[in-house]
Amino acid sequence: MKLFSMTLRQALIVNRQCCRQFSTSRIRQSENLPSIAPKSFIDTKPIWQDPELYSKNCRERNYNSQSDIPTKIAQLHEEWLQEVRALRGYSERRNAIQKQLSRAHTHGLEEEKTKLSQEARKLERDLAPLEERETWLREEKERLAAELPNLTSHETPRASQPKGIGSINEPPAHELSDSRNHVHIGKVLNLLDFQRAATTSGRGWYFLKNEAALLEQALVQYALKIAMEHGFTIVTPPSIAYSHIASACGFRPRDPSTQIYNIAHVKEDQDRDSPILSLSGTAEIPLAGMEANQILNAADLPLKVVGPSRCYRAEAGAYGQESKGLYRVHEFTKVEMFAWTVPGAEMDAFNSILSVQKTILQTLGLHCRILEMPSSDLGHSAYRKVDIEAYFPSRCQRNDGWGEVTSASICTDYQSRRLNTRVENPMGSTKKTSFPYTVNGTAVAVPRVLAAILENGWDEKDECVRIPTVLWPWMNGMQTIDKRKR
Repeated sequence: MKLFSMTLRQALIVNRQCCRQFSTSRIRQSENLPSIAPKSFIDTKPIWQDPELYSKNCRERNYNSQSDIPTKIAQLHEEWLQEVRALRGYSERRNAIQKQLSRAHTHGLEEEKTKLSQEARKLERDLAPLEERETWLREEKERLAAELPNLTSHETPRASQPKGIGSINEPPAHELSDSRNHVHIGKVLNLLDFQRAATTSGRGWYFLKNEAALLEQALVQYALKIAMEHGFTIVTPPSIAYSHIASACGFRPRDPSTQIYNIAHVKEDQDRDSPILSLSGTAEIPLAGMEANQILNAADLPLKVVGPSRCYRAEAGAYGQESKGLYRVHEFTKVEMFAWTVPGAEMDAFNSILSVQKTILQTLGLHCRILEMPSSDLGHSAYRKVDIEAYFPSRCQRNDGWGEVTSASICTDYQSRRLNTRVENPMGSTKKTSFPYTVNGTAVAVPRVLAAILENGWDEKDECVRIPTVLWPWMNGMQTIDKRKR
């Protein structure tokens, strides 16, 4: 009897494990995920407890197609509860059978033992589909929850327009002509070449030449210097990442085929089912992935890193006049900041990132406005987002001359839950581990800042550009860009 009862229990456990392993392997196979892919730990409880809050949040963020997901999750949760109750009933019946079998064995009731054994085997057969259904319902809740954007900060305007919250430097003393176009300036000073780049790579690509190439490196070095002075540790990240890492970070464009460069398999003998690799649109993706599947110590937080990288955006050529010049391009150099913090301390990291951004733009002499971005402008992962826009004379006919040059976002635990990044022994927590909050922001996006420097520093009379003083140490002794002095 003891042998039989152990066999029954083990069979039920093995069956449960097989169902879960089959479900997990099925999901990984369908998504081409490697075995090292982070396991997501999305908390569905707040969603099924208040589905209307999450539906409203989707609508406010312009994710209308996802607004019915919270209700589906609530319905799935009710079905899941029914399955759990049914499984509990089977468990209670199994325990009762074991007791009856023990008694029958003790008293030598062979006929009753045979009858109970048959019932136990039937119980095992009936249990398998119930457990598979329970596993599917649980994982379907998590899958749908992953499609929902983050909740939205109370600081975020619920509208389509941003709210001004500050400025950097005074506006120009006199109105600057829109003839101060960096494309024209780049041609006059032999700094930019879009024509040859179009022949080489296509529209939306460019060559930086002469002082413009030096300016790129100067901006990178200066941004790294300021970030490191604010406590950021320098990291050089890869430019290629698994697509599932990008998705976990919240990069879920409405039309991925037109916005992300995926790397095709070109070798005939290469595994066609291998995970998809993509060119990173921002260093935020590999920097966030750097701590995937890791457990951080709360004493080490905030952990703040800054990294230069090349970034790739496939959608650059789809904006007509907006895409001319350096403002919207397919490939560019950017210095990105990223931080992990304990929940409740994210504002310190956020303000540190904003301080770096303000310092860089203020010392470059650019006139900027600081904006609290509206809910409709937030991506999947952002809980709150602040953009800084610089004044471009060439854009005075579009958006009154303003153009985004930096962005900073708080993502709460959206990314860490999807990347399985944990923090150990967080203060004030009774749990052994929890999920840290992540914060990210641009230190400098080189092409746009370079364009702003060219346009705002242009001296039409002398046909030269004044180089910001803070960049002189990296400009080989040059203080101006003047073709006549070469």
